[in-house]
Amino acid sequence: MEPFALTERLGRWSSGRGPLYLLLAARLRRLIDDGELPPGTALPPDRVLAAALAVGRGTVVAAYDLLSQESRIVRRQGSGTRVAGAAATGPDTSDSPSTPVFLHLLEPPDDVLVLACAAPRCPPEVAEAYSRVLPELAATGDDIGYHPSGTHRLRLAVAEHYAARGVPTEPAQILVTNGAQQALSLLARAFVRPGDQVLVEAPTYPGALEAFREEAAVLRGLPVGLTGFEAALREHRPALAYLIPSFQNPTGSVLPALLRRRLAAAATAAGVPLIDDEVLAGLGFPGQETPPPLAVYGDSVLSVGSLSKLVWGGLRVGWVRAPVPVVARLARLRAVHDLGGDLPAQLVAAELLPRLAELLERRAVRRQAGHDHLRAELARLLPDWEVPPVPGGQTLWVRLPHGDGTSFAQAALRHRVAVLPGTGLDVTGGSTAYLRLPFLLPQEELTTAVSRLAGAWQDYRPPPARVTAAPVMAI
Repeated sequence: MEPFALTERLGRWSSGRGPLYLLLAARLRRLIDDGELPPGTALPPDRVLAAALAVGRGTVVAAYDLLSQESRIVRRQGSGTRVAGAAATGPDTSDSPSTPVFLHLLEPPDDVLVLACAAPRCPPEVAEAYSRVLPELAATGDDIGYHPSGTHRLRLAVAEHYAARGVPTEPAQILVTNGAQQALSLLARAFVRPGDQVLVEAPTYPGALEAFREEAAVLRGLPVGLTGFEAALREHRPALAYLIPSFQNPTGSVLPALLRRRLAAAATAAGVPLIDDEVLAGLGFPGQETPPPLAVYGDSVLSVGSLSKLVWGGLRVGWVRAPVPVVARLARLRAVHDLGGDLPAQLVAAELLPRLAELLERRAVRRQAGHDHLRAELARLLPDWEVPPVPGGQTLWVRLPHGDGTSFAQAALRHRVAVLPGTGLDVTGGSTAYLRLPFLLPQEELTTAVSRLAGAWQDYRPPPARVTAAPVMAI
């Protein structure tokens, strides 16, 4: 791409706050993620772009280096800098390493089993709840339907949900959102400025990483379990810390109560808001006790929840539990974007929350059966793969004996099964040998998927150099 054409697309990229290289990287990231700079697009050399933007060469080099670390661009000696992924040469681009996972969800290729997505199918309780709220909807004639903080009925139900788990909560401490992803985006917008550092687990939920990157954060990865958390607070003075303490996505691990207390206390002492992603907290297997929410241990905790993993992905209802001033601030930010969420869905969520335990108990039996079946099939057909069991959640964190997850995911797609490689989930550049495999599909589909994976593994030949892929928005 010619430098002049790119500078036009960049627009007023430098008008924000923070280091110039982060602002430039943030704008380029947006252009790549929105498809305005498609895979294979050649970017100007750093000296040329620096001259066109009237900045130092170091600014462009640092921005390119950051995007390269995120695998959004590829820099090779002699061939320049390009957007990650091959340029499309025909209608079939399924082998492109930058094909985003969400495209498989929106338009699944024929006969491809999707193991890249971890979301439950719709239970009958959803339709039943809609039928129960119809009379209430009919009686809302005086309500214009805009509730930026959420309906009072749902905020009360979520507050009672936390109180039953040992966290006294007022409705004013609850902000209802369109799913947990919007909650994370609002928190990132409220607390992160360009160049701010954010502590995350490595690996972790990629949607959170994207929310923080959207605000041009510098992400610092710590091992799952947050070894070295206190030292990282002192060294990096982060604007936020983010973790998934219960049935962690993707590893399935659970932080014990004593460690939760210690992490919350350290964050409170350092004045660092700590996001507790509780989206998976209700997904323990039968008999599995989940430790209390982090909010039990500290006022600096910002809890995020959702019904998308507990009930159904199509029920786009999530929430934030936070101090009242934080909720008010988030509500103002949200009002700028959409003025509030789907009122019928919020009434349905309020209906479901008091009945949630029964639904989760029944589903836990099926999820554990799927977990056991997937592990058994992998052990039978792919005995060299490392597949540790988990106490709950939705996914297995699988280590390949050789090669890398990104190149194998491409091979698996040729065998009509889509899997999620670990690289895009790990800001440290690790987890290259891992795959995330959910166990939510019916057992016969899991059997077929493993059979196809075994065929792909038999044909797989690792590339001479590690393959990287553009980060994907995975769920």
